[in-house]
Amino acid sequence: MTQERKPLVVRDLSVAYQKKPVLRGVSFEVPEGKLIGIIGPNGAGKSTLIKAALGFVPKLTGEVAVYGKPYKEQRMLVGYVPQRESVDWDFPTNALDVVTMGRYGRLGWFRRPGAEDRRIAMNCLEQVGMADFAGRQISQLSGGQQQRVFLARALAQDAQLYFMDEPFAGVDAATEKAIITLLNELKRQGKTVLVVHHDLATVNEYFDWVLMLNVQLQAFGPTQETFTKANLQRTYGGKLAMVETGEGDALIKIGG
Repeated sequence: MTQERKPLVVRDLSVAYQKKPVLRGVSFEVPEGKLIGIIGPNGAGKSTLIKAALGFVPKLTGEVAVYGKPYKEQRMLVGYVPQRESVDWDFPTNALDVVTMGRYGRLGWFRRPGAEDRRIAMNCLEQVGMADFAGRQISQLSGGQQQRVFLARALAQDAQLYFMDEPFAGVDAATEKAIITLLNELKRQGKTVLVVHHDLATVNEYFDWVLMLNVQLQAFGPTQETFTKANLQRTYGGKLAMVETGEGDALIKIGG
């Protein structure tokens, strides 16, 4: 695959907060049409990796290319679902309006969303099982429902590359099932999705590829080959836990 067809190429990416390194020399190339889990301990730089790729935090070193060009030239090709805790859910707007915001990148600054944009937004709400809540204020929705609304907003962008920061965090089982169904549908359409993820027990089931991070890149590749005891021990440390890896069940060190 040529550089221009690779959804994301990261080269020598380093980020620091108040002189403390958060990412150091991270390089990888993402294949097209895969679901990719980003895993690592707390403070490993997982969310920072996404924010740096999107230009939300400054880079010390490195380059990021989306389909062969800088992100700022390819914004229309990228969808983003932030951590739910980072969103002001008291903002006075309803679910349909939030999803319609996903259309603004295609409209430009001076065009307002029209009937077709709202039809697309409503269809995206239907895809995540939230059509009946279109007129509901987002502050009145449950955590799982709020997460579904933000997934629908990302869908409305009709992107090729998606970044999702902990979409499964704090959601109920029904919402988790709805999210993974949606991710698989995006993959079926040839989209590429990178997901910050904490539940190691579902990595094998959910993701085609896995990126293992702890300030530096520890491992990256197909899940069956990469999600191994050795790579988990390299990425994490501390207490023992049972996790199903590509090699079968393994007792490994996880956490602090």
